Amino acid sequence: MATDFSLSGLASGFDWKSFIDSIMQAEQAPITRLQTEKSTNSSKISAFDQLNTKITALQTAANALNDSSLFSATSAKSTNSASSWTVAASSATPQGAYAINVSRLATATQQVGTGDIGAGIASSNDVSGLTLASMSTATAVTAGVFTVNGSQVTVATTDSLQQVFDKISTATGGAVTGSYDSTTDKISLASSSNIVLGAANDTSNFLRVAKLTNNGSTSVSSSSTLGSLKQTVPLANAGLRNAITAVDGSGNGSFTINGVAITYNANTDSLASVVSKINASSAGVTAAYDPVNDKMSLTNKSTGNTAINLSEAAGGFLDALGIRGGTTTFGVDAQYTVNNGPVLSSASNTFDVSSHGIPGLSVTANSTTTETINVAGDPTNARKAIDTFITNYNAVQQYIDDQTKITTTSDKVKAELLSGNREIQDWARNFRSKAFSAVDGVSGTISRLESLGIDFASGTSNLTVKDSTKLDAALRDHPSDVASFFAKSDGGFAKRISDFATTIVGTGTSSTGLLNVQKNNLTNANTSIDAQIATIQRQLDAEKQRLTDSFIAMESAQSTISQQQSALTKAFSTTSSS
Repeated sequence: MATDFSLSGLASGFDWKSFIDSIMQAEQAPITRLQTEKSTNSSKISAFDQLNTKITALQTAANALNDSSLFSATSAKSTNSASSWTVAASSATPQGAYAINVSRLATATQQVGTGDIGAGIASSNDVSGLTLASMSTATAVTAGVFTVNGSQVTVATTDSLQQVFDKISTATGGAVTGSYDSTTDKISLASSSNIVLGAANDTSNFLRVAKLTNNGSTSVSSSSTLGSLKQTVPLANAGLRNAITAVDGSGNGSFTINGVAITYNANTDSLASVVSKINASSAGVTAAYDPVNDKMSLTNKSTGNTAINLSEAAGGFLDALGIRGGTTTFGVDAQYTVNNGPVLSSASNTFDVSSHGIPGLSVTANSTTTETINVAGDPTNARKAIDTFITNYNAVQQYIDDQTKITTTSDKVKAELLSGNREIQDWARNFRSKAFSAVDGVSGTISRLESLGIDFASGTSNLTVKDSTKLDAALRDHPSDVASFFAKSDGGFAKRISDFATTIVGTGTSSTGLLNVQKNNLTNANTSIDAQIATIQRQLDAEKQRLTDSFIAMESAQSTISQQQSALTKAFSTTSSS
């Protein structure tokens, strides 16, 4: 039976595997040192990434200040605190007060079709076969009770209209009778005494749907026709009083509104779908059906005195829906004055430079009144941009200070991760120098941050607004001077900060930039460390294998010697006993 000599100490009694492990552990020291160095490099790369993010944010904030229009922004506001007008101004709008008197608002042209375009609810006076549920009224009848002459009448949607008339007669002891006239499409109630309709606790809407209201007499009839179109079924079955005839054998037809063709199929398209087609088209009108008054309308989406142009073969959709036979109410232009000047007109209720000639001023009015619009400089966004710049500038300075500082506590010195990196400390000094120094060749009185009430906080590298009143006054009263300082095209404050940030972080996804050079050096160093670790590990693995093989050979030799010794001992013992 073969013996497994890889078992430590099987023959020798010596735990050589533990011995080899201890040797290998000691030999791992160079790898441990390299791994520590790699971990430190990786931490530095992470710190550089964070610094990159902070400097990029600073660069973005500086670029925002490099827009001269930021400092010439204006705001427009009505002196009427309860105003519902919408006003706006641009940097091009001359500052001042504008009294705008609107004498007439612009309206849109509307084409209102003829009424009663739906067929009546029944084709004859006999309504014994017409259920409440099947009546083509503007609103469906609900089941419940309604009151006539103080008596409740209970109805179900499965009742025929004639059954409802019979129930009214029964409830009133025959005093009130009902009937339907297919010629007028109206319901009538008659009595020998005044008819009183409805009660506060009625649960059915029958009287409202039938358009029956109290008039203090012995006869009450529907206030208007009852029939209404079915909007969601094919046009051929929608209950039109006049059928659509200008279609081909398959039901296809078309018409144009303002030169835009609308196609439909009377057998598949419903009124609702054709209305949707019109409203979604480029015809510039809004189509709507009024089920209460049973009529269609087209309204221009834009206001002003412009027509609605219709074209269609006789007997088509527009004719059947009563649109072409209706009335047109032309829209009007708005009329207004500015500062008691001549009357101006606008097709829209939004008055802009095209009608009043004032650059950048836009006023949307919704009432005929006079309001004064004050246009003034608006430093709000400029102040926010400056505050954002200071915040991001300080974030860069603070981060570099935190990562490069060396502190002593209880005679112990602690050096932060980047404490030995003089180049990064130079970046912080350069940023401070560029923030502190004057901008040459500026127009106006502002050449340094301190002219704006901004300076370094005492004992720190951070900027702060030491005099907020001074800054706000400069933004309000001298916006062009502030713009010249920050946004001067050839070396303004914002540009020199942004340009130096570019030197550090590079541009776009490019690997250029001082920060990326440092990151690349560390990345390359880690690649070299990985290679060194791999080489040392191969050497250690080979050494471990050599030692293992040697000890296994020792175990084998020891076993052989033990076997020979045992054999000799046995042999001499046998001879002696003989």
